[in-house]
Amino acid sequence: MKQNIFKLGTLAAGILALTFSLTACNSGNNSSAGNKMIIGAGSSFDNPLFSKMFASYNDSTKIQVNYQSVGSGAGISQLTHKTVDFGASDAPMNASQMKDAPGDVLHIPITAGAVVISYNLPSVKDTLKFTPDVLANIYLGKITKWNDPQIAAVNPGVNLPATAIVVAHRSDGSGTSAIFTSYLSKVNTEWSTKVGSGTSVNWPVGLGGKGNEGVSGLIKQTPGGIGYIELAYAIQNQMPYVVMQNKAGNFIVPSIASVTAAANITIPADGKVLLTNTEAVDGYPISGFSWVLLYKEQGYDNRTEAQAEQLVKLVDWMIHGGQQYSSALDYAPLSSAAVNTGEVLLKSATYKGQPILK
Repeated sequence: MKQNIFKLGTLAAGILALTFSLTACNSGNNSSAGNKMIIGAGSSFDNPLFSKMFASYNDSTKIQVNYQSVGSGAGISQLTHKTVDFGASDAPMNASQMKDAPGDVLHIPITAGAVVISYNLPSVKDTLKFTPDVLANIYLGKITKWNDPQIAAVNPGVNLPATAIVVAHRSDGSGTSAIFTSYLSKVNTEWSTKVGSGTSVNWPVGLGGKGNEGVSGLIKQTPGGIGYIELAYAIQNQMPYVVMQNKAGNFIVPSIASVTAAANITIPADGKVLLTNTEAVDGYPISGFSWVLLYKEQGYDNRTEAQAEQLVKLVDWMIHGGQQYSSALDYAPLSSAAVNTGEVLLKSATYKGQPILK
């Protein structure tokens, strides 16, 4: 008798576990959000900051944010297919992506940061300097050795090795790539003509890594390696990075201050603006905003009003209280103009036609 009861109990537990598994797998547009869960995906550029923000938000609200650092392109795709509550991207959605989305998508500026050029040259103790042409020619495959005369010319007195340059780039759809290629397209005609800009391009040379994490790993593992990564990844992994010459001719260290200078511009009403190749004399030239993406009309499919309110309140907190974590993680806090733009956009979010934020 006891054995039968045990078997029945085990069977019931299995059915319960299966039911839970099926519910989780078939949550569609995240009915789990009604149970204090919000799901997002996208930018790996944002991941260090988001990890801190979401842990803090959970501490104060008990709402869990499950964020997947899968790259901006994948984040946009998952939002388009409504498998997440929000996406995150370091590039605004383009016309084709906006057309594919089944509703209007709000772009909320969430942070600003620097894309840095990191390298692996243990014998070089000096911080290297790059001009725009040096960087473009490395990624075009025209400069292949670290002691190339073009690199040496802007680094007098530095003992550069004859090591081969091994280029690393993103293999996934990436907002970090969009920032980087936007910059190269603005400063180098050959790059603009042959390669162009976007979250994914046909790279002339190099090895691909997934996410900022993957590119960082390639650089660290490869003597002579070079790649573009978000500043926080370089600092956290103690990786050297170059000082870039900006449009004004000044060599600028990537930092909170130099990104803030680049971001000190007028923000358009839709929140979409690029910061690359800034006019600011003290601005870092490979800077960019990142955005949280969410549907303007939140009353879609089986979403509840509570879910919609929960999401919009999270993003509202991110552009206000969440900004306190930016500086310590080497992100530039949002300017007052960016915050104001985000506030107006969030107030336009609706649930079945009615404003969510009162």
